[in-house]
Amino acid sequence: MGHPHAARGGQKPLLLEDGSPTCRLIAWEITRSCNLACKHCRAEAHEAPYPGELSTGQARALIDAFPEVGSPIIIFTGGEPMLRPDVYELVTYARGKGLTCAFAPNGTLIDGNNAAKLKACGVDRCSISIDGPGAASHDAFRGVPGAFAASVRGIGHLKAAGLPFQINTTVTRDNLGQFKDIFNLCRSLGAVAWHIFLLVPMGRAAHLAEQVISAREYEDVLHWFYDFRKTTDMHLKATCAPHYYRILRQRAHAEGLRVTPETFGMDALTRGCLGGTGFCFISHTGQVQPCGYLTLDCGNVLQTPFPQIWRESAFFRQFRDQSQYKGKCGTCEFHKVCGGCRARAHSLDGDHMAEEPLCSYQPRALT
Repeated sequence: MGHPHAARGGQKPLLLEDGSPTCRLIAWEITRSCNLACKHCRAEAHEAPYPGELSTGQARALIDAFPEVGSPIIIFTGGEPMLRPDVYELVTYARGKGLTCAFAPNGTLIDGNNAAKLKACGVDRCSISIDGPGAASHDAFRGVPGAFAASVRGIGHLKAAGLPFQINTTVTRDNLGQFKDIFNLCRSLGAVAWHIFLLVPMGRAAHLAEQVISAREYEDVLHWFYDFRKTTDMHLKATCAPHYYRILRQRAHAEGLRVTPETFGMDALTRGCLGGTGFCFISHTGQVQPCGYLTLDCGNVLQTPFPQIWRESAFFRQFRDQSQYKGKCGTCEFHKVCGGCRARAHSLDGDHMAEEPLCSYQPRALT
């Protein structure tokens, strides 16, 4: 599941009229069905249809509710969103509501015809996951021989249709040493952005413990990322890596730079973990969660209106109150720009409010 940043949309008010934060991003799993079997899949998806998916009417009613919590970018994701027959209708309907629409397919099912349809119905950007610089490494991770070639072919169709795309890469121990090669591939393919995702051990990824990098390696790769972003005009972003926004400010301060949109773009305006504070995930059955990796029951849109869930969920209210955070995250001076990965805390420590388990930083209050 990717989080493509769309090109449209200005800054929105930070708070709703009741004091709740505006919702900036919604990852909507319009179907859980998928044609791949990726090792890190949070949903452990398979190709057969899943019961209980929202009907077209229910999906349109949900779209009607989105503007009540701000003007969020809607990320149509899966599973594989191309497997939902009414996907073009839903994107068209969302665009008719003035919403920015991003799309997160795996790329293997993209052809010239459907790439043109995605462009025509109003998709602003696609994200395609590439986890190695070539077929051998990528296909091993994706679980299907030929996945790399199919995704690259799909990217070619997106380019031909004039639809911008970004590359998402999940960071594992196996591909840490291949990052420069993966970036060079992104550049040669014509990607407008490269987003790295730090592995969250949920779903199938729970069996990839040996691929989770250490806290020290985590810190090192984010410092490398900070330096590497200076070498390219391509937009780079670290996702599921909230520490990066602390490192960015530490490094900028050391270099005498102010963190502003002029110096650091959107990275100056966002927070590391947005779950429940600016972002949420909605499953194929309408279940709302802080993110796709954190399976807390925040309500179901078929029982409770989505705006009410966004404003009143007890879990979301926890995430909006630093006093609810435990350990280092509860005292850290970088909390407002980081927050720690709540899904990683839950999966590794069993407590979604525990301190980020892969953070090596010691807050000033504890030194």
